[in-house]
This record gives sequence, structure tokens and C-alpha cells, in this order.
Amino acid sequence: MDVRELQQEINRLKKQKNAVLLVHNYQNPEIQEIADFLGDSLDLSRKAKETDAETIVFAGVTFMAETAKILSPEKKVLMPEPAARCPMADMVNVEGLKRIKEQYPDALVVAYVNTNAEVKAMADVCVTSANAVKVVSKLNAKQIIFVPDKNLANYVSIYVKGKEIIPWNGYCYVHDAFTEDDLYEMKEKHKDAVIIAHPECREEVFMNSHYTESTQGMIRVAKLLQAEEFVFFTEEGLSERAKREIPMKRFYAPSKPAICKEMKQITLQKIYDSLVYERYEVVLEKEIIERAQKALNKMLELS
Repeated sequence: MDVRELQQEINRLKKQKNAVLLVHNYQNPEIQEIADFLGDSLDLSRKAKETDAETIVFAGVTFMAETAKILSPEKKVLMPEPAARCPMADMVNVEGLKRIKEQYPDALVVAYVNTNAEVKAMADVCVTSANAVKVVSKLNAKQIIFVPDKNLANYVSIYVKGKEIIPWNGYCYVHDAFTEDDLYEMKEKHKDAVIIAHPECREEVFMNSHYTESTQGMIRVAKLLQAEEFVFFTEEGLSERAKREIPMKRFYAPSKPAICKEMKQITLQKIYDSLVYERYEVVLEKEIIERAQKALNKMLELS
């Protein structure tokens, strides 16, 4: 089947099986086009919880599908390609986290939503890139163990005073690759463009951008501002979404390729096969779900 036929068959199967397709902002355009919900990982999972669908198909990486299962444990969650794992999420593990907790017994553990389920289950609270500063500032602790992204931890440490942020040495290879030289190259090439960086970028990038926003925040700002040109320092899939949703404005990706190879392992064919055979279901232990739910609910309470 060609692209259009696959899209039609996926839409047919969704209706037949009472399923919704959640698509992350970094997916290829042909997948974004047939999304029931398009956005960042936590926002997608929350929307899925609100639907009456019995099955959730998550076009993202594995921790995202796990988050959907944690928030909707009664629903069947399918992951079209189980090998599509987030390298940053895999940089933190339970054993290592236990050791650092022993070193800082009075610290609270803050887990970026970009973590695997067993790590969320060890956290006191979860955060997103959009609410990390707000949530951490409200925590009643002087020391915060922040996993797994050292760049987001640094971003939080700049804007939250009076707390010691203890970062895990993890990073997103897409965002961490951007440099100050890349930033100024784009400022020179597109002098009128608004530069928006993701907080997973290095400090030299986000502090010299016009705005620092999550992926959803980038889309929101681009819609609100009067400016006609934008550069997103994030994975290139977001620019494709922006071009489609805001066609009257121009969007440029940094000159350096910014591709999440793991995210791009998801294809229309794999989504189709997952729906047909209902395969690669996300299964989590009840205890993991319950403990991770507490960390996610604490985030919702504080944000």
C-alpha cells in the first residue's frame, strides 16, 4: 500500500477497534496528518485518558507509551515499534538512582517525564520541560535530585533559587548537540527570525535565544507573536508541524541536522500492523503503575 492507502486503512481500523492514535511532535508528517491527538508526551497521555477509546496506539518512544499506560491502566496501549526507546530515558537506572539517594538522604527525587516507568516509580514528583521550574520551586526540600537531563536540571537551577539541584549526567543527543555557534549562525542567516530553544539545550543556546519553550510552547508562541519568521532549536519534526498549522509564517530548522532516530523508527506500516494484530502491548506491574501515578499526580497538583 502507498502512503495514502495506509493512512486510510489506519483510520478505518481506529474506528473499527475504538482506538486513538497519539502522535508526538517529532514524528514524520505523514503520521502527524492522521493523529487523533498531536503534541508532547504528557499532554498526549492526558488527552488519551479523557477519551472513551479502548485502545491507545502511541507513535512515540517507549517511555511515552508507558506514561499513557500509567495514566490509563484500564486501556490497552500499543507501541508500534518497541525498539524505539529514548536514549536519554535509558541513561538513568534504578540501581544508580538508589545509590545517589543514599548519598543525599534528605533530597527529593524529581523525574523528568522523559523517564522509564520504573524510574518514575522511584520519584517524589515528575515534571515536564514546561512546568519544571514551577514544580521544583514549590517543593519543600533544599536538595533536589533531578533525573535524567543535566541541561534541564541546569535550566531549573538558574530560575529556582535557594535549592541545590543535583543533576544526573544524562542528556538528549538531539538538543545537546546544538552549540552557541549554531545559534549565531541562524541569527546571522535569518536576522528577523525569532529564535526559540528547548530547555533540553545547553545553557549557551537557551540563554542566548529569544525564548525558551517546550515543544507545545514553541507552537503556542509562534501562533501568538506577530513575527513572520521563526527558528526552533529542537527536533526538526516540530518545524514540519508548524509549517502545516501556521502556513502564513516561515519556519527554519538549524543548519545542523536535528533528527531523533529512535522516533523516526515509527512508520505508517508499523502503526497499521500494530492495529491489525494488536501487538506490542505495554504491560507494567501494578505496583509500578501505582507508584508512578503518585509522582505524576503530585506534579499535576503543584502545576
